[in-house]
Amino acid sequence: MGVMRRLREAVRQKRKDLWANNSWILHHDNAPSHSAIIIREFLTKNETNIVQQPSNSSDMAPCDFFLFDRVKKSLRGTRFNSRKEIMEKSKTALMAILTDNRVPCFESWIKRWHKCVAVDGEYFEGDNIIFDE
Repeated sequence: MGVMRRLREAVRQKRKDLWANNSWILHHDNAPSHSAIIIREFLTKNETNIVQQPSNSSDMAPCDFFLFDRVKKSLRGTRFNSRKEIMEKSKTALMAILTDNRVPCFESWIKRWHKCVAVDGEYFEGDNIIFDE
């Protein structure tokens, strides 16, 4: 719950325009920790708008197809001496992802949603789906 509270507070502080009219949307995957009753109740109680994740499409969340891969590449081959060092290096890697990279991320996200709709929410892998844009 602490993570969700911190997320909401970060949105409140950094995106006052979206917070004021509750127009921000949370998108996360179907991980059991994200779909647990306690989380769903928290989101409902706090009137948090969420994008429903198709049950069979696990790679629709931008963290899965965009963020994690870039962080892993920058940390690959590195030996860490402590958990603290892992956290520091991970944060540095996250901060190194430039704002300009976010636009292609969300363009890819939109294409993935189109593909998901084209296959009626069924599982798909890769970019082999042809659809009318």
